[in-house]
Amino acid sequence: MEADRDPLALDEQLCFALAVASRAVVMAYRPVLEPIGLTHPQYLVMLALWQHGEVSVGELSTLLHLDAGTLSPLLKRLERAGLVDRTRSPEDERVVRVSLTQDGKRLRRRALQVPTTMLEKFGMDVSDLDDVNRVLHGIIDRAAAVSAA
Repeated sequence: MEADRDPLALDEQLCFALAVASRAVVMAYRPVLEPIGLTHPQYLVMLALWQHGEVSVGELSTLLHLDAGTLSPLLKRLERAGLVDRTRSPEDERVVRVSLTQDGKRLRRRALQVPTTMLEKFGMDVSDLDDVNRVLHGIIDRAAAVSAA
């Protein structure tokens, strides 16, 4: 680190910048998601289901990088809203499968405007999104490797 920079300054911390950016982005999504009846965490669950179809809770947990204890209340709320169904696997009753209801599938059409709206709100285009995602996924991969070591 450069001599004139304080390595313990708040603004020098990667964790601080990522935490503040995460909160700010989630807050920016709120008014866009509210009309379609989803919170940001619920939106992420729905995105995974729209992309992957029926999955187990374990698979969904892996896709979203969330533990089952965090995911379970989200799924219960989405089920009460009539957007997902949870069923026990006939092959292994310990496995709970999550699938979209017809309402959950229909909601996808309404959600199609969310990504474009958010890019516009942030003054970004698709190439900016690609650049940010490349950097962030690199950080995620390196952090996971450090955690696993």
